[in-house]
Amino acid sequence: MSSNATSTPGYTFAATGGGAASSASDPASYLYPYHSAAVAKSLIATAEALVNPRGKGIYATDETIDGIEARLFAAEGVEDQPKVHTDAQKRERRRRWRECLYESLPTDYISGVILYHETLVDFQLAPVLSNRGIIPGVRADTDAHPLPISPLEPATQGLDDLLPRLQAAYQAGARFSKWRAPIRCDSSALPTQAGMEVQAESLARFAAISQQAGLVPIVEPDVDFADDADLRKSVEVHVKMISMIYARCVAYGVLLEGSLIKPSFPQPGLKHPSRATTSVDEIGLATATVLARSVPVAVAGVVFLSGGLSDSDAVRYLNAVNVAVNKAPAGEPLSLSRLPNLTFSFGRGLQGDAMRKWVKGDEAGAKEAFEARAKACWLAAKGEA
Repeated sequence: MSSNATSTPGYTFAATGGGAASSASDPASYLYPYHSAAVAKSLIATAEALVNPRGKGIYATDETIDGIEARLFAAEGVEDQPKVHTDAQKRERRRRWRECLYESLPTDYISGVILYHETLVDFQLAPVLSNRGIIPGVRADTDAHPLPISPLEPATQGLDDLLPRLQAAYQAGARFSKWRAPIRCDSSALPTQAGMEVQAESLARFAAISQQAGLVPIVEPDVDFADDADLRKSVEVHVKMISMIYARCVAYGVLLEGSLIKPSFPQPGLKHPSRATTSVDEIGLATATVLARSVPVAVAGVVFLSGGLSDSDAVRYLNAVNVAVNKAPAGEPLSLSRLPNLTFSFGRGLQGDAMRKWVKGDEAGAKEAFEARAKACWLAAKGEA
């Protein structure tokens, strides 16, 4: 990673809002009354470092404890007997898996890593990353529960004690945070207006609180594609959802220049007949169109999620949207050429091959496999895959 990442103000200024007073003569920061110039510059510098130079992206390692245990078990293969039995052994295996890759992440391709609370606070692995010029972040959301008026739709939890948790994360080394909001989408009733509004409100409140703690917020509207929505419905829902998020961010005074968004790719649902015939180019153009219509120009960058996609599809979709942007002439109606850097924030899309090698004791092979996947994502984030 370039040297500006380790020297970014995000590593040196306090998260309490202290520092130099804002100045009308300082064009670098457009401040709300409660942002000092120091904190605003820190947020902006960190957000920019996460998506620059073009192609670099974020490694998402924020699975829950149960989630990472399930993936490690699956990686062993059904023919193998589990090699870990006690809670202490499982804990040590989780720590060593994280540490193995953190120590060797390719800094040419990876700008930041999202950590789970255990990894950040209990294992204290943020310095392993920051000492190599990689920016540590933290997952901020907790469980999701059914929305009372629409039980099929989830409402993400975690706002009540968010500020002290994020302040503790800052002290542990985090410089950005992420909040996921799953959105159900089908051909008929979902998502409801209430379902979208509650998630937009939560994401905006999270973003404001994150910046209060000195952390760059990554808002993650994850529109589900497991049902029967077609591409047109998916595009419509993505545009509405992202637009609602930023309307609420404006209401809460979020500094957009010091924030990122982690959206899903608009696509037909798995149960829609057009799923098999929709081309990758169509997905790329649909994705670019959604972003041009809904993401404010001030937002520092876009880091796509890969959840539910195969490793190859995640890279193909990322490449396709960047190809669409690369081909867009300046001044065309959709204004695709004005979009910020479009890169990745993948978990499974990066680590699957590496994990399968690591659980069999092949650490060198795991590191090589990860680097190969990271390079593929880096190329795709430039439209060169």
